[in-house]
Amino acid sequence: MSVNAQDVKKLREQTGAGMLDCKEALSEADGDMEKAKDILKEKGMAEASERAGKVAAEGLVSSYIHGNGQVGVLVEVNSETDFVARNEQFQKLVKDIAMHIAAMAPKYVSREDVPEEDVEKEKEIYANQMKEEGKPEDIIDQIVEGKMDKFYSKICLLEQPFVKDEDQTIEELVKETAAEIGENVRVRRFERFELGEGIETEEEDFAEEVEEQLS
Repeated sequence: MSVNAQDVKKLREQTGAGMLDCKEALSEADGDMEKAKDILKEKGMAEASERAGKVAAEGLVSSYIHGNGQVGVLVEVNSETDFVARNEQFQKLVKDIAMHIAAMAPKYVSREDVPEEDVEKEKEIYANQMKEEGKPEDIIDQIVEGKMDKFYSKICLLEQPFVKDEDQTIEELVKETAAEIGENVRVRRFERFELGEGIETEEEDFAEEVEEQLS
């Protein structure tokens, strides 16, 4: 069917996909905008893994402030092009990630960022627990790996369940968006600030002194 140029432009603005891809999707969807988006998404998911190695140096640094200034977040999410960085869907993704970080307080972006000494310490703790519980030696390693997966899902942003949809991890959310807009998208870094974090108050100091005197 003949595709309206305005519809192609609108679909491109909403998805960030290429003009030709938008035109082909609308043609396949017989002009149905929502169906065309689904077609682009399916095509994008197949291509997303192929684009994972593409350099993503554009993107956005976004902020999120929560609780009347009690918690603040800065996050950098990269895309391949500045065009996609201006895309509404990409911007929504970045805002959602910043909000998630404020709510769930991850420590690292991915498990690769966790210091090796912390990983080994955690594994040792789990292994000792299993030995104390009398677990057979030949299955301890397997149990420890399962516990490490849970450990990573608590402290690593990409492995945490998305605060708005716990059936989806942040990594899956990023991949889904990358598929829909047709570019490599990656979370590069973040910082989370919580008011008073790391500062001991006079009340806490006093409480510690009392505990020491009573012990």
